[in-house]
Amino acid sequence: QAQLVQSGGGLVQAGGSLRLSCAASGLAFSNYAMGWFRQAPGKEREFVAAISWSGGSTYYADSVRGRFAISRDNARNTVYLQMNSLKPEDTAVYYCAARHTSMPSMGVLRQGDMDYWGKGTLVTVSS
Repeated sequence: QAQLVQSGGGLVQAGGSLRLSCAASGLAFSNYAMGWFRQAPGKEREFVAAISWSGGSTYYADSVRGRFAISRDNARNTVYLQMNSLKPEDTAVYYCAARHTSMPSMGVLRQGDMDYWGKGTLVTVSS
C-alpha cells in the first residue's frame, strides 16, 4: 500500500526558513511526478510546486516562485520543499502528493490528477 509520510513544518517567524520532507513507500517513486499543495485557513487547497519524475523539471505557483524550492532524491524516495523568506500568508497545511506520469516537463499539477496524498503538515508563520 502506497504511503506518503510528511515531516518538517512548525512555527517560524516571518523571513525565516523551513524544510518539508515527504517520504514515499509502496510505490515506484521514480515513476511519479511529485507536488506540494497547501490549504490556508478558510481557503481552498492550492498548488504550490511540482517536480518531474527525474527532477529535471520544476514549476512553481507565482506566489512562491523565487522563495521556495522543490527537490527530490530518488535513491531515498523523498521529495523536499525548502521554504525561504516565509511570509504570514504562507501559513497553511502543506500536503505532498504523487502522480504517476512520465511527462518530462512540469506545469501546474491538478489536485484531481494526483494518485496519492500525504496527511499534511502545518506551517505557521508569525509576523
